[in-house]
Amino acid sequence: MTRPTLMLTSALAMLASGALAQEMNFNRVSSFPVIANMADGEDLSRESSAEIIAVSGDGMTLIYSDSPLGVIGFVDITDPAAPAPLGLMAMDGEPTSVAAQGETVFAGVNTSESFTNPSGFIAAIDIATMTETGRCDLGGQPDATSVAPDGSFVAVAIENERDEDAGDGRVPQMPAGWVSIVPLVDGAMDCDGIIRADMTGLAEIAPEDPEPEFVDVNAAGEIAVTMQENNHIVILNRDGTVQSHFSAGAVDLTGIDTVEDGALDFDDEQPGRLREPDGIQWIDDMHVAMSNEGDMDGGSRGFSIFAKDGTLVFESGASLEHAIVEVGHYPEKRSDAKGVEPEGIEFATFGDTPILFILSERGSMVAPYDVTDPANPVLMQLLPSGVSPEGIIAIPERNLFATANEADLGEDGLARAHVMLFEMQEGAARYPYITSAGADELIGWAAMSGLVADPDQPGILYAVNDSFFGQQPTIFTIDATQSPARITEALRLTRQGRPAQKIDMEGVTLDGEGGFWVASEGRSDRLIPHAILRVDVSGEIVEEIPFPAALLAHEIRFGAEGITKVGDTLWIAIQRPWGDDPANTVKLVAYNIETEEWGAVHYQTAAPAGEGWVGLSEIVAHGDWFYLIERDNQIGANAVTKLVTRVPASEMVPAALGGALPVVTREVVRDLIPDLLSNNGYVLDKVEGMAITPDGMGWLITDNDGVDDSSGETMFWSIGQM
Repeated sequence: MTRPTLMLTSALAMLASGALAQEMNFNRVSSFPVIANMADGEDLSRESSAEIIAVSGDGMTLIYSDSPLGVIGFVDITDPAAPAPLGLMAMDGEPTSVAAQGETVFAGVNTSESFTNPSGFIAAIDIATMTETGRCDLGGQPDATSVAPDGSFVAVAIENERDEDAGDGRVPQMPAGWVSIVPLVDGAMDCDGIIRADMTGLAEIAPEDPEPEFVDVNAAGEIAVTMQENNHIVILNRDGTVQSHFSAGAVDLTGIDTVEDGALDFDDEQPGRLREPDGIQWIDDMHVAMSNEGDMDGGSRGFSIFAKDGTLVFESGASLEHAIVEVGHYPEKRSDAKGVEPEGIEFATFGDTPILFILSERGSMVAPYDVTDPANPVLMQLLPSGVSPEGIIAIPERNLFATANEADLGEDGLARAHVMLFEMQEGAARYPYITSAGADELIGWAAMSGLVADPDQPGILYAVNDSFFGQQPTIFTIDATQSPARITEALRLTRQGRPAQKIDMEGVTLDGEGGFWVASEGRSDRLIPHAILRVDVSGEIVEEIPFPAALLAHEIRFGAEGITKVGDTLWIAIQRPWGDDPANTVKLVAYNIETEEWGAVHYQTAAPAGEGWVGLSEIVAHGDWFYLIERDNQIGANAVTKLVTRVPASEMVPAALGGALPVVTREVVRDLIPDLLSNNGYVLDKVEGMAITPDGMGWLITDNDGVDDSSGETMFWSIGQM
């Protein structure tokens, strides 16, 4: 079979939130795994992280703080498409932040013995030689750092953070924090000249215990400070005196999901939600923008822009969260907390466009806004960042920005921490591949599994979500004729008119009468039956066919993962070997709708390479072949088996269950790893759905696990003619 040319759908930089189509867009150009900075022979299983990130004055070296390892990491980005490791530098404590000026990076390092006895220092490090050139004791626990644009001082937020397990985690908890202003003389720190800016008595909440979280310095040397737990903003002069201060205030949120219940329902509200901002950035000498992550009581799920006198200029409300919902990155498990949780923030001017970058920690996204008019920011696009972005640095002179993604899930066999690079380029944005923007109502989606093409409407496909949304099983209509593809409708499944539950939809096919057949992967330990469901055009489950006893006698957890229909026969792919299957062999199970007879054939998968397993995710009948997705459960550099295979339809003759089963002939059609690397991220784990249109075009979709311990990325693309 001729290998088809890769045809990835690409996203236009136009979102329903109001962003305009542009000739220039950011695209990810590389992903650097933090473990690549570890020396040969080191234990790569150790937790590492990329948290706050800075760049050298020449724009060629990235520097990031790695708290778990107690190091600063260095990355050569001379070629941004091929970042290279430069190694790690131990810091005699926990590095909390980095900020660079020229070829020097200043690192805040926490050495606290306890919450009540905080301590720390700031170190100056020569980037080229990775050697410490100076150190100043700070007398408290440093958090964020920021260098004045003119290189005259470094501002350090001394948070002296609270103990979340003490006093119900409330402030006040002494000692109080402050901002240290460290003078720079010819680029060197003057430890004797440090100014301690006192901010006690300013906030309405715990005024005796200010906990500065983030700092940023403008061209005039004014220091903007967020005090997250105090819900307060302070503007300091360079001499440490208070120029102005004001409450961050509260937001009335509407159209949000506030319940963690396995469903996406955006009909709740939260009146009077405290902003409790984290990151802050000057966007000019008169305005500051802040990301309202929240902590104790608040978090308004968006960002705000204030004049430095405290006048509110712009409030995003739920609009950013809604845009993230539309591209499938909404973290439903955070609904009862702070939703998409904006945290990091950056500002830079690219060409003539002033751009504010907002990081969604839980949605794992970057949202660049055009803030030419601070009162009317325009969302330009949405970009996938890696898991839990914490830090971001813009390099406008090279048309680049980089994110530091702190989550290291390697212990669970998931994604490691990464630094990712993005470049402003001519042409369309590559992400998102699929969105619900433009639908008649806000459609939340994620965790896509099975896929099937409509035989009568060119370019129309249907997808199902899996057990992550067990309280809201849904069949989605996708219009793949647009770029990005559009989710236009969401059909909720019902039983006897009530919302259906205890269903794990892993495969979908058409019943030929306007409805669907759905394969539900069971779990007896959770009372979810292994079954085939028939769903009518209204979403009502009108028939439920349980797996037969001869099959269930050998049940394991991993069951049906795809379904297709040929004549009167439904074929179901079983994901992994059950108790009566030989090693690396799975069943393709047949059910005849008319005779109600069951049967099966055997399919031999590739053997696992290293840890993990290999199984099936989908089955699609087309022409003289049955096509399957065969994959391992590995991610990133550990991924080996991500395949489209096929078997001859002539061999799909089922034998009775309980006896010897014929083994069909397997042929590899396509290695999907190059496809999965085409967006310059790491190899995603779950290629779950495949559909073939009547004209023979193959489409694939990945499952993003509901943005739970996941980057949230969903790829949806065509692999051309099958």
